[in-house]
Amino acid sequence: MITLKNVVLRRGSKVILDSATVTLNPGENVGLVGRNGAGKSSLFAMLNGSLHEDGGEYYIPAQWKMAQVAQDMPETEQSATSYVIEGDVVLLAAQTEVDASEASGDGDRMAHAYMDLYDAGAHDAQARAQALILGLGFKITELDNPVNSFSGGWRMRLQLARALMCPSDLLLLDEPTNHLDLDALVWLEAWLKRYQGTMLVISHDREFLDAVTDVTVHIESAKLTRYGGNYSKFEDLRAEQMALQQGAYSKQQDKIAHLQKFIARFKAKASKAKQAQSRVKALDRMEKIAPLLAEADFTFEFKEPANLPNPMLSMQNAFFGYPAPEDAPEGTPPTVIVQNVSKSVLAGQRIGILGANGQGKSTLVKTVARALAPISGEMTEGKGLNIGYFAQQELDVLRLADNPLEHMIRLVKEVSAAGKLGNQPTREQDLRSFLGNFNFGGDMVKQAVGSMSGGEKARLVLCMIVWQRPNLLLLDEPTNHLDLATREALSMALNEFEGTVMLVSHDRALLRAVCDEFWMVSRGGVAPFDGDLDDYQRYLLDEAKRLREEAKKSGTSPAAPVATKNVAVNPDTASTKALFDVKNASGKKDEAQRRQQQSDTAKPLRKELEKIDRQLHSMNSEKANLQTLLTTSKSPAEIAQTGKRLKVIDIDLGKLEERWLEVTEKLEAVAV
Repeated sequence: MITLKNVVLRRGSKVILDSATVTLNPGENVGLVGRNGAGKSSLFAMLNGSLHEDGGEYYIPAQWKMAQVAQDMPETEQSATSYVIEGDVVLLAAQTEVDASEASGDGDRMAHAYMDLYDAGAHDAQARAQALILGLGFKITELDNPVNSFSGGWRMRLQLARALMCPSDLLLLDEPTNHLDLDALVWLEAWLKRYQGTMLVISHDREFLDAVTDVTVHIESAKLTRYGGNYSKFEDLRAEQMALQQGAYSKQQDKIAHLQKFIARFKAKASKAKQAQSRVKALDRMEKIAPLLAEADFTFEFKEPANLPNPMLSMQNAFFGYPAPEDAPEGTPPTVIVQNVSKSVLAGQRIGILGANGQGKSTLVKTVARALAPISGEMTEGKGLNIGYFAQQELDVLRLADNPLEHMIRLVKEVSAAGKLGNQPTREQDLRSFLGNFNFGGDMVKQAVGSMSGGEKARLVLCMIVWQRPNLLLLDEPTNHLDLATREALSMALNEFEGTVMLVSHDRALLRAVCDEFWMVSRGGVAPFDGDLDDYQRYLLDEAKRLREEAKKSGTSPAAPVATKNVAVNPDTASTKALFDVKNASGKKDEAQRRQQQSDTAKPLRKELEKIDRQLHSMNSEKANLQTLLTTSKSPAEIAQTGKRLKVIDIDLGKLEERWLEVTEKLEAVAV
């Protein structure tokens, strides 16, 4: 159990937490929410020991193992698989003991060390690591590639895999979905739902929070408030709380006004002086209810396009991909990613572009955005087509040394030189005002972009796009660094936009809100996807299963236990051979069949156990709430009703606990 009681936490002169109190129970999946700068990451820093509380009491079980995603960019020539395996600190400790025991020559110590190594999972460490890597979107051919050969976003995925590889009682995840595509996100959700420890996650993806959390902790005004339920439930409860608080505040203000009016009217009258004085004392004793200060909203809108060509764009037998590198031998063919595309983009369409990682979604968008030239085929643009392009890497269009005002001035010059300047604001004061609409006010218009947060950079790119008054919006993962308020503002602006939208995003709430139709980029082609996002998630899971089966047939299955070549085990040691050598081919086959039978038998039992665990968590939470209600209720009828409900819950809990024991015993019997 994690407890914070009247905790005070400061970062410099800023008070992050002030007399904050909250309790987190073992096994709970907690979403940590609050506006940017509220202190979510600072709370994580306190939990992992990087910061210490300045006051109050903070407790976390000393024996708990903690895992979190490292924020530094890994720099190593290790293979991806080896790098992720090292995330298993228990396995590394066991390997270190093996090395020490071999150096000592102590036979008993060596025997114990090798048994500990086996218990730590050395026999399937590589399989576990590769399952994580592949689940997060890497290809089988990339498993042994050096970490340094991957781009920054992919290296952060390896950091995530490394954290998931670490055996833990407490898992801290700070924006784990930022660098993921939708297929990897679906996989991560499924993995986290099976996680047995306590999890705290910071995320601005509402559907992700809804899927993986059952408790929400809100940071606001340096306080922590716990809500039972996922993010959507939190929103409902929060709205009710805000309405009640606003109502109570309004009533109190009316009462204060009435008291003050009485005091002002009668304090000078001798006959009423005593009553007036009692009103003054009543006013002084009154505990003031704070007015409701809602979090600052952020809104913007896309201006009406100057014209709407129809069709916006036509593609005939188009092939998309990348030209051969400049240093490649003469005659090297280009790399084709998507081929034979014959489609039209019409005015007013809202197209969500779906597809598993690496299938060519970004390649398609980059080609439409003119960042890449088509390899072959015809692409015909409508007259007056004006594209607003949000690149997945927004740094592609930003200069780190320049400030927002300089970006806008340069944009005016570029658009003017191209002869496309309409009636957009161009004077410096107008540009400053325009930037202010996107929360770039005061000194921020002169702040270097390189010193800004990811969310501020993304907001600047949106500002530059809106200024151009596009009629076709190409958005490639626009929400990676946006908070929930800005995502909501983007969703509203896109729904009111009169032009055409083509959207690649792993934010399912945005896709659901904005898109009317979907295109699937898959197996080298583009085709309409006949279904909704729930159908697409099922497709992704089925596709992942198909790929695993294909890999298994070809002998490269990541899920099959394989030799631990990335763990530094000495193959010449007799103890090692005794532990890791297989007996014979027929023995391997029988063992595989036995394991498959065990797996088939255990699968429904594990599912039932997970369901029971969720029910137990829910009912225990309700029981705790009812017990609290009993101590505060004064109405006899309410007390009686609460007592009846508690009795029903106790009976149901007893039945669930008995069933939990039965299922657990069956699972243990299967494992024998």
